[in-house]
Amino acid sequence: MGLPIFALIVALISHTLVSSYESLDLSFYIESILLVIVSIYFIFYLIYRGFDVKITDAITQTFSREYLYEYVNKEIHKEKKYTLVLLSVDNLQDINSLYGIKNGDKVLLKFAKYLGEYFVEKGIDHFPLGHLKSGDFILGLPGDKREYQTHFEILCLKLSDYKVDDIEVKISGAIVDTSFSQNLEYLIDKLFDLQEANKNSKKTQNHLEMNPSELEHFVIESMREKSFLILFQDVFTQEKKVMKECFVKLKTSDNKLIHPKSYLKVLNKLGLMLDFDLMVVEEIMKKYMQTSEYIFAITISPKSLRNRIFTTRIKELLHEHKELRHRVMFVLSETEYYPHIHKYNTLLNSLREQGVLITIDRVGAIQTSFLYLRELDIDCIRFDPFYTKEIQSAKLQSIIEGFNTIAHKNSIKSWIKMLEDEASYKWANDLEIDYIQGKYLASLQTNNEG
Repeated sequence: MGLPIFALIVALISHTLVSSYESLDLSFYIESILLVIVSIYFIFYLIYRGFDVKITDAITQTFSREYLYEYVNKEIHKEKKYTLVLLSVDNLQDINSLYGIKNGDKVLLKFAKYLGEYFVEKGIDHFPLGHLKSGDFILGLPGDKREYQTHFEILCLKLSDYKVDDIEVKISGAIVDTSFSQNLEYLIDKLFDLQEANKNSKKTQNHLEMNPSELEHFVIESMREKSFLILFQDVFTQEKKVMKECFVKLKTSDNKLIHPKSYLKVLNKLGLMLDFDLMVVEEIMKKYMQTSEYIFAITISPKSLRNRIFTTRIKELLHEHKELRHRVMFVLSETEYYPHIHKYNTLLNSLREQGVLITIDRVGAIQTSFLYLRELDIDCIRFDPFYTKEIQSAKLQSIIEGFNTIAHKNSIKSWIKMLEDEASYKWANDLEIDYIQGKYLASLQTNNEG
């Protein structure tokens, strides 16, 4: 577009110079020079914009993420209802490692073509298909998700044994529409949440669901007003109550409760996790622990724990309330390994010297927990609840027995939760697991009594 305009300007100036050379004044020459300069600037601007927004992804020949966002945002604001579909190659990293990056790229390209062809076969065309990141693809479809739910479920069924040249490809997905939110960022976050829930075969959760922008508002309001509910569950050693685990739910102004699965992600996004952890720990130490003799186990973000502000405040509180030493337990878990392990261990030991007990959670489920068991000085490990749900499995029992032996040989205590019946309780007791917890022994309490 820029070049034809520039050519037309040059032609007009040239024609005027030739036909009216003698009658032209100085202002014409100044205006002509300025017009040429502006035209050249416009051409370079268009070229720059062309490089700035790359339309297609080189590997998959689908829309790039930047262009997809731009396109879908326009469609969301244009259409009354709009549906987004997420489909992912879950094992792309394994494919790249085993078969090479070229074969990984080939899988992505063929998978993208398959997706496009599938929806065209169903009579759905002129839809954007973009490569979001890694093995993740997003499709945009006008209309309510109910129009596409059946197509989506059939597609997932077909992809359950999908292969590219004998390479097994694991696929997962999710679908959502603008009835959830008009904000593209919220919609994509929701897609990944739903995808993770589908992978874990979780049922629809019974906690409060709300619009993401509304959720952010309630979280900020709850933090500002320090409005939250703390629940407790007793933990036992050989039928003796020795500890209380703390569970926190945020309260809205109309007394609705926000579940951790909803608010934790928002706290991280808004950068409020440190403030939240400090608020909860101070409340428990000052209000509840003063009138109790038990250990209080509090789940803390490892990032908060590694923050100097947090550790300094905890040490101050323990200095003010020396009677609480050896009764504050921090429960930690994270999926990403912290590389400065020596520094991390030094920090943990400085807290342990002040009487803080450290538990590593989800042992047996995430690799990071095993690495921390091996490399950090800690007081306790807690087995992932996956093992408790399948407690009758001899294979899983043997895994727990192995971790329990490792812990005890290193003077580390063990902890199992979510025991639901007498048989599982007896098995855990006979194995001499140190801390035992579950509904069979005690239900959740809204106060610190008993």
